[in-house]
Amino acid sequence: MSFSKILNHWYSNNKRELPWRQTTDPYFIWLSEIILQQTQVKQGLPYYQSFTKAFPTVFHLAKASESDVLKLWQGLGYYSRARNLHASAKYVVDELQGEFPNNYKDLLQLKGVGDYTASAIASICFNEATAVVDGNVYRVLSRYFGIDTPVNSSKGFREFKELAQELIDKENPADFNQAIMEFGAVQCKPQNPECNRCPFQKSCVAVRDKRISELPVKI
Repeated sequence: MSFSKILNHWYSNNKRELPWRQTTDPYFIWLSEIILQQTQVKQGLPYYQSFTKAFPTVFHLAKASESDVLKLWQGLGYYSRARNLHASAKYVVDELQGEFPNNYKDLLQLKGVGDYTASAIASICFNEATAVVDGNVYRVLSRYFGIDTPVNSSKGFREFKELAQELIDKENPADFNQAIMEFGAVQCKPQNPECNRCPFQKSCVAVRDKRISELPVKI
């Protein structure tokens, strides 16, 4: 069985029920991804719920004052995320008539949206086979394949992005991307990963070579 099939099977049995997984609306996916940048799910969830209640559409968010947006963001930190969120909402409404860009390349034009966020939205909302690479993905791939290229280097980014792109399920990129992030978050954790019940246990290089605590490598 291929890497992606094993991963998707694990995901179907182990994924957490989260509100943004009940939709493919790019507004809600974008909102969740911006909130979850630098933020754990358990901390970001109440903020997501508050934002979707206060601003149920991108039009509501665009019409809000920056002070109202920042007030709702209070406690999450990295306030540039909130300012970029507000600016991008205005751009989508004023320049794109409320329609989000529907591909990776155009999503990168949104303020505060980089490779990871554009890949997540493009795959989940528009079924574009563009792989996500974040801390969870680095950890899973570096351990499984035994890669010691530093993840916080430009070479590391390119190497892991290319590898993730090779592995992605072209037929179901949305689930693959969500699955590999979820796997890193709840199974292949930074500390005390649950290797004893991991579906990749027999083929994982880090398990075989006893290098779990050494990977991934950072400069």
